[in-house]
Amino acid sequence: MRVLMPLPDRDFDVTEVAVLWRLLTRAGHEVVFATERAGTRPAADPRLLTGVLFGQLGAADEPKRFYEELCAAPEFTATQGWAEVDVAGFDGLLLPGGHAPGMRQYLGSAGLRSQVARFWALGRPVGAICHGVLVLARTEDPATGRSVLAGRRTTCLPKYMERTAYWTTAWRLGRYYRTYPAYVEDEVRSALADPARQFEAGPRELTRRGTADDDTHAFAVQDGAYLSARWPGDAYLFARRYLALLGQAASS
Repeated sequence: MRVLMPLPDRDFDVTEVAVLWRLLTRAGHEVVFATERAGTRPAADPRLLTGVLFGQLGAADEPKRFYEELCAAPEFTATQGWAEVDVAGFDGLLLPGGHAPGMRQYLGSAGLRSQVARFWALGRPVGAICHGVLVLARTEDPATGRSVLAGRRTTCLPKYMERTAYWTTAWRLGRYYRTYPAYVEDEVRSALADPARQFEAGPRELTRRGTADDDTHAFAVQDGAYLSARWPGDAYLFARRYLALLGQAASS
């Protein structure tokens, strides 16, 4: 099956992109990357490769190895343009996250949101993790004039995680962990019809992450063909749950 993954030119999260790509391609699926302009070679947030602060808070070793493999993959340089993509030619859509300034190109693109709305209307599997949920929260359903998430259960980067990362690093990195003045969770909640019922923050975590063989500390929310997760620590579980969604779609 073919899965579309839009990306900004720079600053996306290493784990949320590389783990998804690696697990999907290992399972035999094709991942097609799209950037604002076709043929752009995108790049992850470099701090996540070297360590955000004193070598800490970056991606784990295995996702960094996956990212090295991704950088050598032909599909990573043969990106399609957001506006030119025929979304009907894809079986799934994945919206990864990231918090550094370059993400605003992707999170704030009206053109990308138009394409996302077209794909959402097809009823095929859509997955969003961390800041990627903002793309959906900001995407309008033409039939209702409200966010496509208005009636859905979802998670995203919880406020306590975003706030803790900002407070811990602001003395050195300024607003590196604050992509926008509003917290991600606050904006996502504002898109929901009943946030108290629909929003799920999951178990409280700050450092413990899910891994390739242990989902103890990972969390994801599925509502029909829509799957969401909170942060890089959920990436392996998120990828496996998304693979299951693709399998269900293929057999239906």
